[in-house]
Amino acid sequence: MDQKLVTYLEEFVTDERKALFKSVLQNRTRHFAVVLEDLYQKHNWSAVVRSCDVFGVQDIYTIENKYSAYISNGVGKGAQKWVDFHRFKTRENNTQDCVDELKAKGYQIIVTTPHEDSSFVSDFDITKKSAFVFGVEGAGASDLVMSQADGYLKIPMYGFTESLNVSVAAAITLQNTTDRLHKSDIEWQFTEQEKEETYVSWLEKSIGSIKLIKERYYKDLEK
Repeated sequence: MDQKLVTYLEEFVTDERKALFKSVLQNRTRHFAVVLEDLYQKHNWSAVVRSCDVFGVQDIYTIENKYSAYISNGVGKGAQKWVDFHRFKTRENNTQDCVDELKAKGYQIIVTTPHEDSSFVSDFDITKKSAFVFGVEGAGASDLVMSQADGYLKIPMYGFTESLNVSVAAAITLQNTTDRLHKSDIEWQFTEQEKEETYVSWLEKSIGSIKLIKERYYKDLEK
């Protein structure tokens, strides 16, 4: 980490904003991740991204076999600036590659579905790193993901309607699991290195003409 560069960039950001970044970073986590598989409603992409930011989940994995991810600033409220996207859209096996990458990073694959073997979200074991998969509206997660899932999750419902909008399901799942995570003894927070790297990323995203400003910094170093 180039601390001189960080100090230089901090000159272009208000003290209040820097303090906000450091405060939010205390509640960021990679213990949970969210996977969105082929959603087709633009509103839902945006709403889930917003929920991830609100509940402190940093990483969103998008599988885009049929439909491209689209984040509306109006719905997302700018949340897309503060989370990290891992997009699988140009590979031969987008879905399998995404599952493989998550498992290589130590995540268990948890599909949200009214599957008969599903655990209620309130009973879900939060101790393991988990990637929550939310599938296409109506049909849900693909057969490929279902067959490789390590577990299934459902939200209790008591009305006539037997399903929830995917963005609502994501919000309920994240609120419940992250709330319990924060109250636990699990080491769920960012490492110091992750905090530093994300802080710099957020600084850069907050500065207009960041490319020119960094070029000026490196040019001054050469003098």
